Amino acid sequence: MAEVNPAEISAILKKQISGFESEASLEEVGTVLRVGDGIANVYGLTNAEYGELVEFESGLNGMILNLEDDSVGVVLFGTSSEIREGDTVKRTKQIASINVGEGIVGRVVNTLGEPIDGKGAIEGETFKMPLERKAPGVIYREPVTEPMQTGVKAIDAMVPVGRGQRELVIGDRQTGKTTVCIDTILNQKEFYDRGEPVFCIYVAIGQKASTVAGIANLLEEKGALAYTTIVAANASDPAPMQVYSAMAGAAIGEYFRDTGRPALIVYDDLSKQAVAYREVSLLLRRPPGREAYPGDVFFLHSRLLERAAKVINDDDIAKQMNDLPESLKDKVKGGGSLTALPIIETQAADVSAYIPTNVISITDGQIFLTTDLFNSGVRPAIDVGISVSRVGGSAQIKSMKKVAGTLKLDQAQYRELEAFAKFGSDLDASTMATIEKGKRNVEILKQGESSPFPVEHQVAIVYAGSKNLLRNVPVDQVKAFETDYLNFLEMKHREDVLDVLKSGKLTDEVTDTLQRVAKEIAEKFTN
Repeated sequence: MAEVNPAEISAILKKQISGFESEASLEEVGTVLRVGDGIANVYGLTNAEYGELVEFESGLNGMILNLEDDSVGVVLFGTSSEIREGDTVKRTKQIASINVGEGIVGRVVNTLGEPIDGKGAIEGETFKMPLERKAPGVIYREPVTEPMQTGVKAIDAMVPVGRGQRELVIGDRQTGKTTVCIDTILNQKEFYDRGEPVFCIYVAIGQKASTVAGIANLLEEKGALAYTTIVAANASDPAPMQVYSAMAGAAIGEYFRDTGRPALIVYDDLSKQAVAYREVSLLLRRPPGREAYPGDVFFLHSRLLERAAKVINDDDIAKQMNDLPESLKDKVKGGGSLTALPIIETQAADVSAYIPTNVISITDGQIFLTTDLFNSGVRPAIDVGISVSRVGGSAQIKSMKKVAGTLKLDQAQYRELEAFAKFGSDLDASTMATIEKGKRNVEILKQGESSPFPVEHQVAIVYAGSKNLLRNVPVDQVKAFETDYLNFLEMKHREDVLDVLKSGKLTDEVTDTLQRVAKEIAEKFTN
């Protein structure tokens, strides 16, 4: 029998142990092969998962988006200048998440939830919410029935938005899309003052830092920052930060939704997010499709917008909701909602382009703003003919539903006849009456920037317009009439008319008073 040499055995064991160590390190630690433009290719990390956070030597975080045979594609949450080829990369064994809590309200944060407003660290208890999360299934949702008051007369009367709805705001650049959404945030001040806050999240994707600072200042001046969080991924930030800023905003909104409260999120805008996603995908060498967008760009927006929902008003069912973070489970309540107002910028009013058609098909309606209306002084420049809310009247208070029923039809008829009237000189009396009524309604629906209207004022003025009570008021005097009419109602009829309208009722006494007041004030302006 051959003698066993102890030296040989130890050599074999050493060799096996060293092989085991290198194999283990390949699974948990990788090496940067290539880096640039917000993307790093990392050799190793064979056990890494899709969507997992990894940490580079410099302390910078990245997220795994490509899983290849012997390497992974990582998108960087920071500048690629901090990383060199040959740097080591460690797994964190965590899915990309953001820390969310009550302290995030009133702050400006980046995609990773880090404050960038110079007001120090975020205080209070925080919960880890994953950036990417499965949307609530059909069992956890209930129909949209509660109005989300925007304070914009044309929207609340004709294309109403409900809590839990996804309503697209679409139009060319410089048509007032952001203004409509910011006014909606400002209008939630009334609910905040009442102690029933709607928590707002404004996601600025690929905008100038100065524009975001201007919006933050406006919200602070108007007292709206007290219930708003701004998530900013500026134009100077890397493309991955711009792509995932929308998901970070959705995670913040879901925290409020899942704890039983209403939230509103504005994505400004998803066109820029799609462009950033295209950049990331092409750098990761994913195959391009139509307009060079990757094949999953539809899924990018659908999985984001499906996260907006009205959650069923049952605590036990809500607690079973998919993918709830463990730390949050004891705080989960039913009845919360997340309303989304995604913005899409079109080129030359082309709504049939790739990204606009995708998002139109995902959302529950769209508010279309046009350059022609904007330039002709109709602001907000909402084209009533092609704007629609697929939730409709079920998201309106009863009094508004009654008075605004015919308004959309009247305005559509007016737009048609207005074009026709340019060519014909002799028009019959009924056509002239429709045109004159339409002109006054257009004036009624005009509204200044950052001045949302309370719902009772909206119902009162829309009633006067739809019942043609302004027929004797000159068109250029309609705004003056509106101011006097609403001031008079506020001073003399707050309790017997405006408070009743606010509660959703429209009694005969209220309509008689509105008609009488409108008639009295119209006489002042009659020639």
